[in-house]
Amino acid sequence: MGATNQTKKDQQNLQSDYQQLARRPKIVLTGGGTAGHVSPNLALIPSLEAEGWEVIYIGSNNGIEKQLVVEFGIPYHGISSGKLRRYFSWQNFIDPFKVIKGIFDAYFAIAKIKPKVVFSKGGFVTVPVIFASWLQRIPVIIHESDFSSGLANRLSIPFATKVCVTFPETAKHLAKYGAKVKHTGLPIRHTISQGNQAKGRELCGFDNNLPVLFVVGGSTGSAKINQAIRSVLDVLTQSYQVVHACGKGNLDVNLKGYRLYQQFEYLATELADVLAIADIVVSRSGANAVFEFLTLRKPNLLIPLSKLSSRGDQILNAKSFQARGYSAVLFEEDLTSESLVTAIADLNRRREEYIQNMNQSEDANAIAQIVALIRELRDSV
Repeated sequence: MGATNQTKKDQQNLQSDYQQLARRPKIVLTGGGTAGHVSPNLALIPSLEAEGWEVIYIGSNNGIEKQLVVEFGIPYHGISSGKLRRYFSWQNFIDPFKVIKGIFDAYFAIAKIKPKVVFSKGGFVTVPVIFASWLQRIPVIIHESDFSSGLANRLSIPFATKVCVTFPETAKHLAKYGAKVKHTGLPIRHTISQGNQAKGRELCGFDNNLPVLFVVGGSTGSAKINQAIRSVLDVLTQSYQVVHACGKGNLDVNLKGYRLYQQFEYLATELADVLAIADIVVSRSGANAVFEFLTLRKPNLLIPLSKLSSRGDQILNAKSFQARGYSAVLFEEDLTSESLVTAIADLNRRREEYIQNMNQSEDANAIAQIVALIRELRDSV
């Protein structure tokens, strides 16, 4: 009899747990094409789940976002995705059909999931998701990481309920959308602040005798930065221990074992540990990178991609951080061995000035602001 009562109680508890799970509000996150369009979404997930949200992700069938999200343990729905190119390509004749199919894919996914809110981080895969959500009257929040809006976000803003921006200057450029636009800063994953200095020094084989210079050219590396740094290693290692994330396939075997220089193709979970020991940083100026440096109060020298190889968003990002005293900037067109050594020396000399400026930043609570906005939209439905 006692065992039977316990079994019934267990079944009741299981049923109660199932009902509570079924009542959890659902949110769809979307964004893809680059890690920069995924990382801020991943940064939001712990806070969303802590508030009781059930998180589902919609991305492209084969984009980088699928691998990143699946590794995070989040349910993933893949849809067809095309790219709206502003240059001639034969793919331009095929991709419109992929986009149309993506709209149907997204529409049925949204109808099945029934989310309370959709949060979009950008990339061309988000356009069908946003349009399908708008058709079903699901509130949509768009977040723009860069100083200037990308094409996908510019196409999507009219269908959005709210638009979050990373830079205060961007809000001014979108003033015509009025109260729809909110300056929040950029969500940065909590783990980036949890680096272990002892692990970082052990990984690199460094000690406490010289400051650490961390060089990174983005997730795929930068040939120009790699070449410039390596050309002045003899000079730099007189004053710094240098750790270099150079990108996949960009290791220089001739520098293996070079004194006070450690190179890695890519830093994943070890990145936080390396940043923990970094005194100064040299980097490209993608939005995720510069806001990680701001969050960690790491004085940095930004070398943005030139307009010859980008739409110029990194230049605008860098100029904004330079104007606020968070970063030093060396434009790619001015990058030489001599200018690089001079800029690094000046950055190191003014370290405390940059840290003091970053300490006054109000951009550190992006996650809390965005989660509050999501909650507000949920309650208004």
